[in-house]
Amino acid sequence: MKYLIENHFALLGMKVKDKVTGFEGVVASISFDLYGCIVCAVTPEVSDDGKLRDGRYFDLNRLTLVGDEPVMDVPNYLITEDSVAEAEAKGLEEVQKAAGKHGAMERAPTF
Repeated sequence: MKYLIENHFALLGMKVKDKVTGFEGVVASISFDLYGCIVCAVTPEVSDDGKLRDGRYFDLNRLTLVGDEPVMDVPNYLITEDSVAEAEAKGLEEVQKAAGKHGAMERAPTF
């Protein structure tokens, strides 16, 4: 399951197109639900007059890639126990520096 999730994170920031409606935009969020659905929040470009348009949610299987590269840098969400232990040893400042300016976690989540 770990590898499947890692592959889906690669969609963040990518330009996509819905196969059914033709709606285009950038994958801004990915949701994994209890019933096995993987849904992407797609945010379109601004309108011709500069206004923000509403995004839409699409099932992953309805989307095709439009571009080859993400439109911006994407946070590294793939945190392992080893990387957390290493980061804790370096201190919070180093963790944030390594994660970029995306708000690194202070410690590993516990479930």
